[in-house]
Amino acid sequence: MKDFPHHYTVAAKALPDDPVELSSPGLPTLESAPPVEFGGPGDRWSPETLLVAAVADCFVLSFKAIAQASKFEWTSLSCDVEGELDRQDKAMQFVGFRVRAVLDVPAGADESRAQRLLEKAEHSCLITSSLKAPATLEAEVRVAG
Repeated sequence: MKDFPHHYTVAAKALPDDPVELSSPGLPTLESAPPVEFGGPGDRWSPETLLVAAVADCFVLSFKAIAQASKFEWTSLSCDVEGELDRQDKAMQFVGFRVRAVLDVPAGADESRAQRLLEKAEHSCLITSSLKAPATLEAEVRVAG
């Protein structure tokens, strides 16, 4: 890992009738538009879906790093995140994120250890740690066999 602080750069540009183009050095360009809920077309990533995706991605990447450091064997992890946007104190904001994770582990794996590692990943995620809205984890460990 590189020394802190880390810096991340994203550029956004748009024309009046076109989607927003998001770019970052070395990465493919993404197109963004408002979600259906805000009158958008619903066929592109939006700031809202990108934020929820960041929560899901960060959880999975955190788990992968923790499992590797812990030498814990697993076969697959799926994660679905639902972000809730609502009005609070006369402002729209995300008020919560529900992280649903299903971890598949090989036969003989320690289920309680797997659960602890999932919880550690949720607590270690720098994205949810940086947000005002709380994240709750609903985790399931499935043992093969």
